[in-house]
Amino acid sequence: MHDYHAWAVGLFAYAGITDLVDGWVARRWKLQTVVGTVIDPMADKTLMTVLVGVLAVKGAMPVWLAVIILGRDILLGIAAIYYRYISLPPPKTFTRYWDFSLPSAEVHPTGISKVNTALQLGLIGWTVGMPLLTSYGWGDMLESGLVGMQYLVATTTIWSGASYIYTKDAVKILTPEESEEQAAKK
Repeated sequence: MHDYHAWAVGLFAYAGITDLVDGWVARRWKLQTVVGTVIDPMADKTLMTVLVGVLAVKGAMPVWLAVIILGRDILLGIAAIYYRYISLPPPKTFTRYWDFSLPSAEVHPTGISKVNTALQLGLIGWTVGMPLLTSYGWGDMLESGLVGMQYLVATTTIWSGASYIYTKDAVKILTPEESEEQAAKK
C-alpha cells in the first residue's frame, strides 16, 4: 500500500508459487488433511480479499469490480454456512458445527469457477505489477488490456457465482452413510 511495487510483485509471486508447491506435495504424497482442505482455501481467499481491498482503496482497481468480487465471496460464504448447518446431522452444536472431521456436504468447484479463479489471479498479478511495467514504458499498451481483463473478470465472477446456484452437482448434501464413509477415509 506504500508503493513498494517490486516487493508487492515478489510477495505475490512467492505466495502463488508456495501455494502451488504445497498443493502438489500434498496430492503427490497423499498428505492431505481435513484441516488442510479447510485452511488452504481460507488462506487463498484471505490473500485475494486483502489484495482486492487494498487495490480498490489505492485506486488501482475499480471499486465496482472489488464489490463484485468480494460480494460473490461473501454470498458464497453465507451459502457455505447455511449448507453446513442444514446438512449437519443432530445434535447441531457449536462444537460439532466446526468439527470438520464430520463431513456433511461436499462442494465441487464448477468449471467456470476454476477459470474465474485463474483470471482473478491473473488480474491481481497484472494490477500489482502494472506500476513496474509502467515505469519501463509499457503502461499505455497494457492499460487497455487491463481494462478488458477487468470486464472479463467481472463477467466470470458473476457467472461463477450463478453456477453454484444453477449447477446440479456443485453442492451435494451427504447422506448419513456417505458422511460416515467420508469420515472413515480421513
